[in-house]
Amino acid sequence: MDEKKDWLAELVEIMARLRAPDGCPWDQEQDHQTLKQYLIEEAYELVDAIDDGDDEQLRDELGDVLLQVVFHAQIAQEEGRFDLQQVARGICTKLIRRHPHVFGEAAVDDSDAVLRQWEEIKREESTSRTRTSALDGVPRHLPALSQAEKIQRKAAKLGFDWPAVEGVIDKIEEELEELKQALREGEPSAVHEEIGDLLFSIANLTRYRKESAEEILRHTVRKFYRRFRHIEESVEASGRPFEAYNLAELDALWNEAKQHERNHLKE
Repeated sequence: MDEKKDWLAELVEIMARLRAPDGCPWDQEQDHQTLKQYLIEEAYELVDAIDDGDDEQLRDELGDVLLQVVFHAQIAQEEGRFDLQQVARGICTKLIRRHPHVFGEAAVDDSDAVLRQWEEIKREESTSRTRTSALDGVPRHLPALSQAEKIQRKAAKLGFDWPAVEGVIDKIEEELEELKQALREGEPSAVHEEIGDLLFSIANLTRYRKESAEEILRHTVRKFYRRFRHIEESVEASGRPFEAYNLAELDALWNEAKQHERNHLKE
């Protein structure tokens, strides 16, 4: 394989060929709307590859995300709106504009100062856009926990934030008590609302600690999966059907999985 070949240009040509009248029927039928699901799926597969630490998988998934970018740009080019070169030019211009400490005369002391500067430049850029609230600009299709964190972060920058973490904890406890009350009263809509308030408050705690609720929950999901697999493997080894185990027995296997993880960490 010719490593000196311009493979990005080759990818653009392949996509144009697939979209041509004598190209691939499936590719010809796609538009920005139909491709949305694939972009989201590929982005999450890329995140999995990063978490797995597999370079070959990471390279492949980066390629799949790049394909989606090229696909969307090709559709826009066919409609006379913009092309991939304009996409690249736009992001290059934005990066230079938002890094005046690198490409200009501005000075910053650390990464926190860089982030503050970045947000200030973004605010200046957004003055030409139609936004009615300081909370606008959070993508609607983000996972709900990520949306919550971003909105809370925007509000905090305007001073709407707890002065100490104890206030966040108190709010979580308050929302939990309200949820318990709603459950006792048995009103489904109230329970729905209080669960949402509790989740929002917990997301606020992770935001306050400069962590990601999405990543923390992903970690917990993976942990649950590992431990449940231990239960399944133990049940399979016993020869008894899963349904024959009562909750106390399954819970004992769960605790066994937890202990196994602790022992593994000590090794």
